Amino acid sequence: MQLATKEPEHRIDARGNAAREVIGVSFRLNNPRQRLPYLVERKANPVFQFAEALWYLAGRRDLEMIGYYAPSMRSYSADGIHLGGSAYGHTLFGPAHKGRSRFDLVTELLLNEPDSKRGYLPVFSPAELADRSNPDVACLAGLHLLPRDGHLNMVCNMRANDLDCGLLSDVFSFTMIQEYAAIQLGLRLGTYTHTIGSAHVNDHNAERVRRVLDEAASGPVVNFPFPAMPLDTAPTTIEHLLVHEEALRTNELRYTAQHIQTRLGLHPYWQQVVLLFELYRQIQHDQVDTVDPALLHALDPGLRWLMTRKWPACAAALDGGAL
Repeated sequence: MQLATKEPEHRIDARGNAAREVIGVSFRLNNPRQRLPYLVERKANPVFQFAEALWYLAGRRDLEMIGYYAPSMRSYSADGIHLGGSAYGHTLFGPAHKGRSRFDLVTELLLNEPDSKRGYLPVFSPAELADRSNPDVACLAGLHLLPRDGHLNMVCNMRANDLDCGLLSDVFSFTMIQEYAAIQLGLRLGTYTHTIGSAHVNDHNAERVRRVLDEAASGPVVNFPFPAMPLDTAPTTIEHLLVHEEALRTNELRYTAQHIQTRLGLHPYWQQVVLLFELYRQIQHDQVDTVDPALLHALDPGLRWLMTRKWPACAAALDGGAL
């Protein structure tokens, strides 16, 4: 990211977005489960991160769900109802061949041929280039699943990545997909490698990126261990979660921390996600100045840290001494 802000190889201006760019960037995460940065300046939003990952895992492309968590994504929809290329989950988990998804076909291949090099999940389609006015062309070229020595490694190939706005969300969602795939294959989580053709930072975001880099460099960096996804996670798990997500997003229900922990039948890992969605419901629908402190108290420490730095209503609950 520093190269794209301080030492860019190129200055570009694609579709009116002046940016600084480096070509051919790659990095590897040896522990992809640690998928969130704990930086005050970055203000990572775990509510959106989990919502987008679940939207992908469910194979959805509707704007109704994801637009609630990221209203700016509405500008990328050609019809105001669906998203196109950026709906990666629809490409990966939606029907592709005789009613089966690309994900299903690849996991079946790898169950039968563990050392295969063919476990590639393509996303970017040449057909996306046919319409030059298309506002939503996939940035993700594809995901390559590589089981080796009892671990599932994954290589992500991006045609382009906005290092300020897109990289954090992409790494979070793609490593969630990797961990989900590892569970379906009965493997441990391996390495995650992220490769980018055009790594860029828009000029109007460069100062914010500089502040994030300065904070990361000054240390010591706060860190919290991210828990492992439950080994019984399956498509039905995602479906169950999204029932509660929709009820909270549409403000049909409201949950207490005790209700989430004792009555929804969810593993504690996934209870954390519903806690986040209820906190967001209070912020969006109830428009409270202070959220229910019991919900914050029930969050894992890392998620609590992020929420209190992202949302003033969460910080106010913490500052009130209720925790």
